[in-house]
Amino acid sequence: MTEMIPQADPGAGYRAQKAEIDAAVARALSSGWYILGKEGEAFEREFAAWLGQGRAVGCANGTDALALILRGLGIGEGSTVATVSHTAVATVAAIEMAGAMPLLLDIEPDHYTMDPDELTAVLEDPPPGLPPIRAAIVVHLYGQACDLGPMLAACERNGVALIEDCAQAHGATWQGRKLGTLGRAAGFSFYPTKNLGALGDGGALVTEDWELAERIAAIRQYGWQERYVSAMVGVNSRLDEVQAAILRVRLAHLDAGNARRREIAAAYDAALAEGGAIAAPARREGCEHVFHQYVLRTPERAAVQARLRELGIGTGIHYPVPVHLQPAYKDRVPLGPAGCAETARAAQEVLSLPMFPEMTDAQVERVCDALRRLAG
Repeated sequence: MTEMIPQADPGAGYRAQKAEIDAAVARALSSGWYILGKEGEAFEREFAAWLGQGRAVGCANGTDALALILRGLGIGEGSTVATVSHTAVATVAAIEMAGAMPLLLDIEPDHYTMDPDELTAVLEDPPPGLPPIRAAIVVHLYGQACDLGPMLAACERNGVALIEDCAQAHGATWQGRKLGTLGRAAGFSFYPTKNLGALGDGGALVTEDWELAERIAAIRQYGWQERYVSAMVGVNSRLDEVQAAILRVRLAHLDAGNARRREIAAAYDAALAEGGAIAAPARREGCEHVFHQYVLRTPERAAVQARLRELGIGTGIHYPVPVHLQPAYKDRVPLGPAGCAETARAAQEVLSLPMFPEMTDAQVERVCDALRRLAG
């Protein structure tokens, strides 16, 4: 039986960098300091330098990164935060963790990111009955930038903080600038399958506002500015030293990993063009995609997925149920004027192909051959 090619394989990433990662873990373990120590400080500096500006603050996970940004900005109870329904539920969970009300907007059907026209509309004419909209969390989904130009302009006109959810966009760019450097602040996830992944959980937020960064650094550890004395209400959300040490290793390989993802995507593009049955994913002009996911769209998803499975190709669905249709949120969280109609359609049609930098050329060719056969 043909070996199944997985849709993602975080273990392959570890094996490819095993010697470096093992040495980094041993260094962290032998230090005797396991929370908020030298490894975490070094990773924060190195990650901010890699982005090109700002200050990074490590935390326990990407969800906390977004919630900490909101807390640091004082956006909680009595505030509304606009975001999308076509995202990992973590984005919406972070808003509610901070005590704010989510407002779920629709997506552009070709790029799967927030519709800038709907964001502009709700900022200019807010839906009745909601607390004031004080922030918008825009999700750079699948490794590609949102249409940031009109969003940044609309937020600036209306005094709204634009926060970037970069959980799937480590290294992606918009008009030559890395994502995570364009809004008021940005949240990153280091979940093991991310382009920059830990071997456990982890996250970070980045901002050019050093005062905001200092406030959040205190909030992530009980609001302490001196040990055991809470100057403000805080939480416990800390990036541990072992994960920070691993992330320092993996950061050094991130650009090469993203380049490999683009190579794989180009091969898939060529195979789809040859087959003609399904279109390659749309690219936003002036942006560099890092292909956290390579996402097809077809109304015949179940049949395509079954055929690929027969050919030994694993696939995933990101995401099968929009947030606004999940039991915990349905009929409870308000929607924008579009009613998330494009979101609901996309959820029935999207399909993610295998995508990880350690894929061999032979594996990539097997996927390409399967894509060509889909037209047969």
